[in-house]
Amino acid sequence: MNIFCYNTFLLSCCLYLSGCSSSISGPPPLYLANSPAFNLIEVETEQAIFKLDKNLTSQLDAHLTSKRSAHYVANSILRFLLKNGDSSLTYQSGATLTASQTYANLNANCLSLSILAYSLADYLGIKARFQKVHIPEYWAINKGVNLLTGHINLSIDNELMQNIPATMVYQRDKYLTIDFDPNIRKQRFKTSLLSKEVVTAMFYNNKGALALVNKQYNLAFSYFSAAVKVAPSFSGGWGNLGIVFRQLNYLNEAELAYNYAIALDKNNHTALGNLAVLYTLSDRQQKGQQILKQLDTKRRLNPYYHVSLGNSELALKNYTLALKHFKTAYNLDSHLHESHFGLARAYYLTGNITLAKKHMQLAGLKAEFSHDKARYKNKLSVLKNATAWLSRD
Repeated sequence: MNIFCYNTFLLSCCLYLSGCSSSISGPPPLYLANSPAFNLIEVETEQAIFKLDKNLTSQLDAHLTSKRSAHYVANSILRFLLKNGDSSLTYQSGATLTASQTYANLNANCLSLSILAYSLADYLGIKARFQKVHIPEYWAINKGVNLLTGHINLSIDNELMQNIPATMVYQRDKYLTIDFDPNIRKQRFKTSLLSKEVVTAMFYNNKGALALVNKQYNLAFSYFSAAVKVAPSFSGGWGNLGIVFRQLNYLNEAELAYNYAIALDKNNHTALGNLAVLYTLSDRQQKGQQILKQLDTKRRLNPYYHVSLGNSELALKNYTLALKHFKTAYNLDSHLHESHFGLARAYYLTGNITLAKKHMQLAGLKAEFSHDKARYKNKLSVLKNATAWLSRD
């Protein structure tokens, strides 16, 4: 779902967390967010999401009463955050936490780490801005469900920052950008500003996506409802609200939510794809197939799209088609570890252990994050042990 770094569904439905707003006439259909079909559950408030732990604020206050300048203290605190980003502050693509939880647990996704950095900067009186990073559509799998993943980072006035370590920052004009994803820092994608309200909605979308994957429908609805209430112009929230309606067969409500999401952002491919699926479920197959064909044409040159298709074919045990998609993804971008991991899985399931080991090793070599490298290393070790066992007399 949208998973930010923010998440999205794709299978019979797809969760979405990013989008560009457009002006539309008429008020948002907020009555959908108060549907009597669900029992609303209390979720985190915006204040709770951005609130810093008391122990941390006490430390900050102690520094601020020292003879050091506020700018020096700000630099020191942010240097600590950035320096520990690859070790104690571990980037985990699936963990969506509040600012205090992120600091206490020292692991989170880019959304949570950016929220923590924003809260630190805000507490110290430093102007910070959230930015959506316009990356290609990228899918991850959680319990057999494809989640569309987006990305955000943080921009801070460069004049206030001196001697910040370069491991997690890069300069653009007069601003310094803090980004916790090494792939994003290398490629420098286009960015656009995000309001605090939209980032709050993204937090709710991530939490709702996890609840939906776990079939906690009332909790999922509560988070998606909170998302559209705090940021009614955020397309991703409406698309995800449509999904939970669709899951429980409230097709009319799902269609209204999808269409409003698309009205807000015509490039919300996730909502379009889910609308197409809904059409096929309500005897409008021709309209659904037309949308899916258009989306396939748009996504054909995106390697992550083929990785997603490959994963879907693996789930259906169509191993030949899965191999075809993973090879296409590799041909489009040979640097992706995901295509090698897909190939390793497909070759293993077809009994080709030699090629499975080869591509698992390549996946580990091309992975950026330590947790991905460790995961591939462990799987490679299992493959090698299995080979050794099979070769015994």
